[in-house]
Amino acid sequence: MRSFRKELWFNVPNRRGFVNITPEVEACLQESAIREGLVLVNAMHITASVFINDDENGLHQDYDRWLEKLAPHEPVSQYLHNRTGEDNADAHLKRQVMGREVVIAVTQGRLDLGPWEQIFYGEFDGRRRKRVLVKIIGE
Repeated sequence: MRSFRKELWFNVPNRRGFVNITPEVEACLQESAIREGLVLVNAMHITASVFINDDENGLHQDYDRWLEKLAPHEPVSQYLHNRTGEDNADAHLKRQVMGREVVIAVTQGRLDLGPWEQIFYGEFDGRRRKRVLVKIIGE
């Protein structure tokens, strides 16, 4: 069995945003030359997420509104975590809901995604560089 590791870096200019990273993950798979196996895509920051869903703008807006209702950014004083001088407690909660990572099967050298499925990086405390780990194992 072989393994491949690569870090992808993102800098979302806003506090929150969703980035379709499917092409970057596909490029990693091609670079790895692995034909059968698994791909792990993991947000390496505790205020960011990786998830799979549809690449539809209305859905992304729905996610943003829904997450803001679940864990509103303001008032920042509502969160005990923010007493540390941070203002990102809401981002930690949003990440918990959206998840840390995804695992995708690799079949015949391709990501084995279902219809409409795409891989996304979700940012909840942006405006700085953050990384995503792509780890591929297989033959």
